[in-house]
Amino acid sequence: MHAKPVLVTGATGYVGGRLVQRLLDAGYRVRAAGRSIGKIRARPWSVHPNLEPVYAEMQDVDSVTRAAIGCSAAYYLVHSMTHTGKDFENLDRRAALNMVQAADAAGLERMIYLGGLGDESRHLSKHLSSRAEVAKILSKGPVPVTVLRAAMILGSGSASFEILRYLTERLPVMITPGGVHTKCQPISIRNVLNYLVGCLENQETTGRTYDIGGPDIVTYVELINIYAERAGLRRRVIIAVPCFPLRLAAYLVTLITPVPPSLAMPLVQGMFNEVICRDNQILSVIPQDLMTCRASISRALEKVEQHIVDTSYSDAGLTLPPEWALRGDASYSWGQILESTYRLRLKTGVERVWAPIQRIGGENGWYYWDSLLRIRGFMDQVIGGVGVSRGRRHPVEIAVGDALDSWRVLAAEPSQRLLLLSEMKHPGRVFLELRVIPLGRNETELSVTFRLLPRGLAGVVYWYAITPVHYFMFRGMLRNMAEAAGLNPAHVPSPGV
Repeated sequence: MHAKPVLVTGATGYVGGRLVQRLLDAGYRVRAAGRSIGKIRARPWSVHPNLEPVYAEMQDVDSVTRAAIGCSAAYYLVHSMTHTGKDFENLDRRAALNMVQAADAAGLERMIYLGGLGDESRHLSKHLSSRAEVAKILSKGPVPVTVLRAAMILGSGSASFEILRYLTERLPVMITPGGVHTKCQPISIRNVLNYLVGCLENQETTGRTYDIGGPDIVTYVELINIYAERAGLRRRVIIAVPCFPLRLAAYLVTLITPVPPSLAMPLVQGMFNEVICRDNQILSVIPQDLMTCRASISRALEKVEQHIVDTSYSDAGLTLPPEWALRGDASYSWGQILESTYRLRLKTGVERVWAPIQRIGGENGWYYWDSLLRIRGFMDQVIGGVGVSRGRRHPVEIAVGDALDSWRVLAAEPSQRLLLLSEMKHPGRVFLELRVIPLGRNETELSVTFRLLPRGLAGVVYWYAITPVHYFMFRGMLRNMAEAAGLNPAHVPSPGV
């Protein structure tokens, strides 16, 4: 047992969520930091006796300092390319400066940072430039920093892998920017985690910078065809157009894949930067078998098919809801709340009624007018929204912070309620709540509530325009959920305000 805990910032992100489990398995005490304690506690590893959840907002230096006090070391796994896409470079800069100040005040012995590859002597994309700037800021502080520079991470749920998967599976013919012929050196998420844990266990890595990559150096064209081969698809026809507009390319990526524009644009821009390891010095300190691109893709596909994707790029960027949304009480809100509720009584216990709720979304659908929801999702993607193609992490398991098609899970109380926040573009904030309420002996009420905090006149007009649609949608949804549970409704679904 290690005496002092290790701080993991970005603990509910793609890499951080997996690293926490690896550290716990290795016997470390872990302090998992994030903006939502509820989201941290929803993770499978949250019940581990050596896990301590802690609040930390990287733009608030005091909260980061409190999180770091008492720790021996910290992992810095934070980036600001969230769904908002607003000025991520400046946000990353401020967060790194706050981490330097907090690490010094807390007396940390060392930090470990996962950044990006890229030759700084050439013109880097905004994303890679920001990663490099963060490394410089952290390294100039008084606490020694180990910097790992990685290119594309191959693993189920990573943003890069999801773009690769959706584009290859959906487009037998692709017209792309010329950057698809740029060379890169992808690395498996398994190898990344081995390096991250290995750096903590090897003092020799303190204050050093290492390039990390897999054994293969490939172009993106080759990577696409490797994926097609592993997935049993025909070889893809790729037509590279040198003058293809990057903004258009990123826009098409958001239409075809579930990755939002705020992630798609930086990743598309990065295609023109060659990201190859300058050396393999780290292998002499942390030896391991590096997975090839073929092996990494095969393993990721197996995880997706078996529905055991531990973490996903969509886990990051949880929007904190207003207090009234979590309490289910509009009186806690500021301004007008527009709300409608539909109810259905069922002759059974709460467990049976909860079963269709925990399966909602993803491949199972929303029990009514799924085709209309897909059209609405496509319209949202056209205007730069997330759409509905993200699916869900697991076909049955559901936890706070999960992405659920176009929604984000804010509360998941088994056999009681599911509260969702829409991440589509709306003229206001939209919440959907499904509740299961025991009414007495062998009788349960199933309800669905739609809430809108409208933004201006457009929000009010939007509410009255969709109300007739909701009348039919939610009535049909409740009836079909009852049928999915093998039940007949005792009373017809009725709306209420």
